[in-house]
Amino acid sequence: MNKCSGCGATLQSTNPKQEGYIKEDVKNKALCERCFRIQNYNEYKRVTKENKEFIENLEQIKQTGDLTLLIVDLFHMNQNIMKIAKHCSNNLLLVFTKRDLLPLSVSDEKLKQYSNILGLNPLNVFVISANKNRGLDDLYEAIQMFKRSKFVYLVGYTNAGKSTLMNHFISHYSNFSQTITTSMLSSTTLGNMEIPLEEDLILLDTPGILEEGNICEQVDVSDLKRILPKKEVRPITYQVKAKQSIWIDRFARVDCENNNLTFYFSNQLKIERTFKQNETTLISHTIHVGADEDIVILGLGFIKVGKSETITIYTLPDVHVFTRKSLI
Repeated sequence: MNKCSGCGATLQSTNPKQEGYIKEDVKNKALCERCFRIQNYNEYKRVTKENKEFIENLEQIKQTGDLTLLIVDLFHMNQNIMKIAKHCSNNLLLVFTKRDLLPLSVSDEKLKQYSNILGLNPLNVFVISANKNRGLDDLYEAIQMFKRSKFVYLVGYTNAGKSTLMNHFISHYSNFSQTITTSMLSSTTLGNMEIPLEEDLILLDTPGILEEGNICEQVDVSDLKRILPKKEVRPITYQVKAKQSIWIDRFARVDCENNNLTFYFSNQLKIERTFKQNETTLISHTIHVGADEDIVILGLGFIKVGKSETITIYTLPDVHVFTRKSLI
């Protein structure tokens, strides 16, 4: 059966509410209606998927033994990277994407060393920015060096940058005219997308694993446009005392006794210090954080902490908050 060249969904003309829908009288039958409207009108439509089928896909990839690129978003690094590696134990190249969002003062080598904390054992680690064409040549050479067959898979969480990376590979290393649909919404890629770059190299973009507790699943598209950074973030540092709160727009609030906090969030979000308020509709998370740790509000951003302290974070319902070894 024919598949959408933008998202990989099987094309069908019977149910407009299901993925892969295309009208019977459409002349260009390469794109489903959803991809067509995303690519031409920036109209976004959410698709609800479950992780079960994505996990099954990873298990099938594991059976091939082929080289796999684990794509990880540096700015929204998930605490459960090993969850993917557990289901896909192939030889891995670890690829940190969206380097352009972090301050240039942070060295690539320091970012690469962070892979040791994740508990992975990759063949090599790359720090790239597809949008800035940074690090792509070195990654492409490594793919050619380590591939075990002509098939190479890209896996990772949703919105990690897999499809964007694929499109840049297509643009720079092939004569292929097809582009993969990208958007800020999760589950944009719905099926494996097979892209031949050379006679002996076929890349397969796979649907992303959904992140439970990601704020991006809780907000509408207008908020999502502000939450997801588009350029290098400007860190904001506050000395926060007991009677003060830091608001991260209307999406989160931070309370502590006395600490030096640096906030890494989209430049489009308003971050301000106020007097502490007792009433809020946000959900509280009391968390002890060490001096060498970050607080991550999943999908929103992270906070670098100056010293060890118990800190209260307020978020929208069902948004995960956790600590990790400091990235910066």
